[in-house]
Amino acid sequence: MMMAVLILGGFVLLFIGGEALVRGSVGIARKAGMSELVIGLTLVGFGTSLPEMVTSLQALSEGAVGLSIGNVIGSNVANILLVIGAAAFVSAIMTNPKALMRDGAFMVAVTALFAVIVWIDGFTRLTGIAFTALLIAYLVASVILDRRSNSAAGGMHGGEAEEFDADDPLWLAIVMTLGGIVGVIFGARFLVEGGSDAARLFGVSETVIGISIVAIGTSLPELVTSVVAARKGKADVALGNVLGSNVFNILGILGVSAIVFPFSLIETGAVGVPLEIAAMQFGQAASMVTWADMGAIFLSVFLLFVFAFTGRKIARWEGAVLLAAYFLYIGVRFDMIPSIGL
Repeated sequence: MMMAVLILGGFVLLFIGGEALVRGSVGIARKAGMSELVIGLTLVGFGTSLPEMVTSLQALSEGAVGLSIGNVIGSNVANILLVIGAAAFVSAIMTNPKALMRDGAFMVAVTALFAVIVWIDGFTRLTGIAFTALLIAYLVASVILDRRSNSAAGGMHGGEAEEFDADDPLWLAIVMTLGGIVGVIFGARFLVEGGSDAARLFGVSETVIGISIVAIGTSLPELVTSVVAARKGKADVALGNVLGSNVFNILGILGVSAIVFPFSLIETGAVGVPLEIAAMQFGQAASMVTWADMGAIFLSVFLLFVFAFTGRKIARWEGAVLLAAYFLYIGVRFDMIPSIGL
């Protein structure tokens, strides 16, 4: 009973806290004269990913590495298969391939980089610094390019900020920002504690709980933002939000997490094991990340590109395919569906 209360309470606090934080910070930024482009690229992307970041840091501080890495993997898979799938299933999503190309290509590159770091078990402090620096460089370059060229991508990012109708008085924006931070922190703590209890109760790994329960909870801001944007006919905003969130999850969340709490994905003999030796154990049930996890990440990216860049829309039936793929993946990780040795 207490486990369910903690998980539900974590969901509620993360959702309300995340929404309040983004709305409040966007309001403050507008009062300070920040452009919609910069707000969309930075505050909206960071704000919707903050629940994942705080949850991952909370999990690592308690030694729950599986919950942390599972949260990032599960969030990235859920952002595409669940969030975009649900939005498209409700209403077909018209897309602008030109606007999505740059961010999409960068997301693919970052995902490939993530796979390499997972393979060598290289989440060291140096990796964290490199990830964070790469994210900052990308954001700065994006703002400069969009301002110079008035590109379609710039319009898409500006649209992300416009989705938050935050014209509240400054004092209220500050209160919402601070209250949102508190809500996210406590929501993450409750979700991590409840997720750990769930792992013990159901006899599954913390990684599986992180991929499913925790990831769904931390992905709620993206889910709500994307579905609302799709219903308003602003599909590129929904897609842009997901692409940006996935980049933030890998470079920002794992970058900051590795700086604060360098960690290993090897479950046995990880302490003091050189990375080149630990990497050899990957694929032999020693790593917290399985081939099914990496396959789900790359399959989700592949399906998104195929659906978004062909026909200039993601049809309702394609949304159904994305949703089916998500539930198939969750079924495999909970051993409800044969994984063929994955």
